[in-house]
Amino acid sequence: MTLKDLNINKDWTLFLDRDGVINKKLDNDYVKHWVEFEFIDGVFDALKKLDTIFGRIVVVTNQQGIGKHLYRVEDLELIHKNMIYEINYLGGRIDKVYFSPYLDSENHPTRKPNIGMALQAQKDFPEIDFSKSIIAGDSLSDMEFGKKAGMKTIFISEEKKKDDRIDLHFRSLIEFAHSL
Repeated sequence: MTLKDLNINKDWTLFLDRDGVINKKLDNDYVKHWVEFEFIDGVFDALKKLDTIFGRIVVVTNQQGIGKHLYRVEDLELIHKNMIYEINYLGGRIDKVYFSPYLDSENHPTRKPNIGMALQAQKDFPEIDFSKSIIAGDSLSDMEFGKKAGMKTIFISEEKKKDDRIDLHFRSLIEFAHSL
């Protein structure tokens, strides 16, 4: 499969993981405050281009640091408000951010690889068709989320991985955007 084969247009939805795709991950820690949030190089240009291609762009992110009481929902909402502001200001777009604050051990329906956040997005935006959706993420949990929902999966990582859940691999979001 190549991206060109998919005939991606405004009928398509792009689901994005956050940490490791939009912003830099912190080693053995969580982004708990806006001052710790650092955009990955090329993300603004990538989102500007992706805005012209996809009808919807939503973020789906596990945030179990809330469940661990390391930061609050209000802290996360401020991070996302600032993230969306910066992206919009520089010509990109995020339609909505969905997050799951639950611990991995809880196996909550909204926590990836479960598809609760995808279902929430589809409820908010009924035009979302999972067969015309892509998840771009940096973990196999993101890939499993995509497969469970019937999406195409894009693995964003410097590291190559062989896994049946990965449809295509790119080193960064900007590399993915340039391939479209």
